Amino acid sequence: MYTKKEVLEYISENGVKFIKLFFLDVFGNTKSISIQPHELERAFESGISFDASSVPGFLNVTKSDLFLIPDPSTLSVLPWRPQQGKVVRFFCNICYPDGKPFEGDMRTLLAQSVEEAKKSGYELKAGTECEFYLFKLDEKGERTQIPLDGAGYCDLAPLDKGENVRRQICLYLEQMGIQPESSHHESGPGQQEVDFKYSSLLNAADNLSTFKTVVSTVANSNGLYADFSPAPAYSYGWPGNGLHINISVYKDGKNIFASEPLSDEAKSFMAGIMERALEISRFTNPVDASYQRLGRCEAPKYVSWSRQNRSQFIRVPAAAEEFRRIELRSPDPTCNQYLVLTLILKAGLEGIQKKLKLQDEVNSNLYEISYEEAEEMNLVMLPASLNGAIDIAKNSDFIKSVLPEVTLKAFGL
Repeated sequence: MYTKKEVLEYISENGVKFIKLFFLDVFGNTKSISIQPHELERAFESGISFDASSVPGFLNVTKSDLFLIPDPSTLSVLPWRPQQGKVVRFFCNICYPDGKPFEGDMRTLLAQSVEEAKKSGYELKAGTECEFYLFKLDEKGERTQIPLDGAGYCDLAPLDKGENVRRQICLYLEQMGIQPESSHHESGPGQQEVDFKYSSLLNAADNLSTFKTVVSTVANSNGLYADFSPAPAYSYGWPGNGLHINISVYKDGKNIFASEPLSDEAKSFMAGIMERALEISRFTNPVDASYQRLGRCEAPKYVSWSRQNRSQFIRVPAAAEEFRRIELRSPDPTCNQYLVLTLILKAGLEGIQKKLKLQDEVNSNLYEISYEEAEEMNLVMLPASLNGAIDIAKNSDFIKSVLPEVTLKAFGL
């Protein structure tokens, strides 16, 4: 992990010519400002200003100045840029002119929530599984609806034409200090997935943002368009794109999911997330198309859990003790992962604090049951539409207790 002093020395000694300052808007879209190396020390001390009124979900024109403060621990060289005259990037925290953190910065909110959890003796780690489609570009460089290939789940070349693209993505990620665990062709034509080794919540969120940038860059250089939307080919009946989030919880250095049967704390953590499942759907599934994906092709429809059943809201994968965890299957890649990880953390720890009881495990294939059967099983259905999710979140005291007013307003709450 770099310090400010080490970063300044690296920049000076390694021929760095451009520095990109990354930050995210409230909806999870990565933004960037470039500065020259001689401006970096000033950026560390007082920040680089930008027009916050032009960033969705931030400030208005009457009070529009915010400042980017680079996080020195996130220094990384962009490997696809020239190595003579290197380009590096930092993730940034966002502050007001007086240095006070901007409450609408979800990266800062996640970092603060992590520190609060540590004071209670808990540390969470996360790893993401992010799906995306690769579509061909036309002669004008515009995306088409033609997928890269017609391959299916875990197919090999020559059916799988995304193999070299995934290889280049993984190599770039490794050069940027991110460790992919696996990559493969997913079920849909041209659909891909890359999974990451677990890390701290803040690192996991940063890594996902980096991943999306790398994927889009590599795809474009290969004459392709990377589509992360939740239902990019809904009319064709193809699977949607999910963002499965694997979570493990450590108390005093011990993974609470390591034991079998599950510990009471592990059950209460899961129960906390399930208790707030409907309220957080506005954020885990933030666009209209999110609700075309839910209930189809291994995306959950009900608030339920099981050990290996992929039709569930929460799944407990089979794994060696060190890697035991839960997998939240409802989010999709259009969410702001910093915000979503904050809500998961808060909901899960609330469950532990209140000693919530976990509902019974559901082992049925929930894609095949009728509404009448679901009612008999007392299953709660996830929101069927974005408007439904908004209405639920509007009335949630939990959401209002976690998120600042500026963020609630941006999401229509």
